Amino acid sequence: MRSSDDVIVSCAVTGSIHTPSMSAALPITPAQIAEQALGAAEAGAAVLHLHARDPQDGRPSPDPAVYAQFLAPIAAGTDAVVNITTGGSTRMSIDDRLAAARTFAPELASLNMGSMNFNFAGAAARVQHWRYDWERDYLLGSADQIFANTFTQIETILSDLGGRGTRFEFECYDIGHLHSLAHFVERGLVRSPFLVQGVFGVLGGIGADLDHVHHMVRTADRLFGDDYVFSALAGGRNQFAVATQAAQLGGHVRVGLEDGLYLGAGRPARSNAEQVEKIVRIVQEMGRTPASPARTRELLALKGAQRTSLPRTEEMA
Repeated sequence: MRSSDDVIVSCAVTGSIHTPSMSAALPITPAQIAEQALGAAEAGAAVLHLHARDPQDGRPSPDPAVYAQFLAPIAAGTDAVVNITTGGSTRMSIDDRLAAARTFAPELASLNMGSMNFNFAGAAARVQHWRYDWERDYLLGSADQIFANTFTQIETILSDLGGRGTRFEFECYDIGHLHSLAHFVERGLVRSPFLVQGVFGVLGGIGADLDHVHHMVRTADRLFGDDYVFSALAGGRNQFAVATQAAQLGGHVRVGLEDGLYLGAGRPARSNAEQVEKIVRIVQEMGRTPASPARTRELLALKGAQRTSLPRTEEMA
């Protein structure tokens, strides 16, 4: 692993797993997503990981026109790195999942490294009142779906977006995903330095056990040596424990309402910024420094915001 005194803090602002009934803080409309993303950047997030939602009911949306409504104010209001999902949601086609990243050619995009069960049906039991009709079936339906990320699909994303200068947050939900990534590295389709995002605590992937974090780092070290940069996130209650462990190991961190809705036990987060502020305090107490967007671009060898196709506010007028 490439280590640094600087810690890249990523914030996953809204995602596609949590639904509006689960938290009043979850941003849904483009204005809410932009406001919370800018707040997270102000709090210390150097990377903003972004999904879109239908502004009418909060369901996941692949529509580049919806993305444009929050990307323009984000690009105008911060120099944080924009990271657009290619995961979208488990129910989207690969073309839908790629639509926004193809349109805007961001500096960074997420890339899931394997097909898997991705079960978040248990979240439905914790909701007492539903705001929208689609939510309950969406959550429960995840128990009977495969989140498809085939080798052909991964290679398509690598060649398509890579050809536009986009680099990747390689999301690894299990140890086997590291070996899948190694396959593409060996074929010359992934170049150093690359970002490995260990994802822990999703039902269907590796558990959010601190031993698993160590195991993933050891395996990645053996496969990639100093060619990679490591970051970690965990879903739910283990969000900050896993992020803290990653920082202690010399890696980087991701928080945000996509991954967890709480600040601590029994304490719902009021915003993405509140989570960013907490992890910034933690890494600073370790003696590490939150990386600026400029430093993040150096660490990840990104192309720079000027080489993206992000919309401008004047284009939206």
